[in-house]
Amino acid sequence: MKIDRLLAITVLLLGRKRVTAAELAERFEVTMKTIYRDMETLGMAGLPIVSHQGAAGGYEIMEQFTLDRQLVTGREIASLLAALKGMHYALDDRTFASLEEKIRALLTKTDEQDGDKHSAELVFDFHPWGQGPLNRDKVILFRKAIRERRRVRLRYLDGSGEESFRSVEPYTLIMKGSSWYVQAYCTLREDYRLFRLSRVMEPVLEQQTFIMRNPPELETIGWKREWSGHTEIEVILCYRPEALHRVLDIFRPDQIRYEADGSCRVQACLPVDDWFHSMLLSFGAQVKVLHPPSLAEEIRQQAILMLQQYE
Repeated sequence: MKIDRLLAITVLLLGRKRVTAAELAERFEVTMKTIYRDMETLGMAGLPIVSHQGAAGGYEIMEQFTLDRQLVTGREIASLLAALKGMHYALDDRTFASLEEKIRALLTKTDEQDGDKHSAELVFDFHPWGQGPLNRDKVILFRKAIRERRRVRLRYLDGSGEESFRSVEPYTLIMKGSSWYVQAYCTLREDYRLFRLSRVMEPVLEQQTFIMRNPPELETIGWKREWSGHTEIEVILCYRPEALHRVLDIFRPDQIRYEADGSCRVQACLPVDDWFHSMLLSFGAQVKVLHPPSLAEEIRQQAILMLQQYE
């Protein structure tokens, strides 16, 4: 619809310094002639659009112009408020509560009722199951360290269960999947590392400050390497029907094949480490390793050791 395109163009212009007619035409899949007409329409509606000629030309909105809050729907407001509530609870930061209050103060009665109607549709909870206040305290401590550029001294257990004492320079808090991580420069390893907060013990905020180094882009982080460090190998697993609900929690749909008898087969390339062994053993008799034989033998030996505990 034309009105949707006009609103989208307005929002795009507000978020960017300058954009060409060719870019707009490509983005909205219309002709440049249509874009020219859209710009005339927006100008006639009172939008202060400035047109620049030449190689660096294009359209932009006068710098002091702001978007009327009435163009934001109740559903959009509800989504924004849900995110703010989640961040306020996770970080215990009044900034988010204050921002929520300011947004609500801008709403008309109708807007507020519309937002409240959709408020139950979306809830953000940034705390993993069962970790509660302890995990929250760690998040708050590391956020304070990031803001004040202060080192944190801690004890850490890596994915192999190895314990070490570290002094780190925190840079970014990351919520990945159902876990919190902190990206930090580790003075022990002399490089940036990812630390899973659930494995961080006895963190202490130090008085020593630091100068920010050049951290790697988050997009370049090898999450699988950070999680395990083990080489991936192909595994084939057969699960009984009663294990399906847990299988869906762990594996991607494209890795699961359903059998006629209700069982399912999982085939995937995965890092086979201590966590993976523990995960398989937690299924008991509900899973059988079909490949590789070395993994099947390892699980068999661990099952024997478990049985001996009760003899």
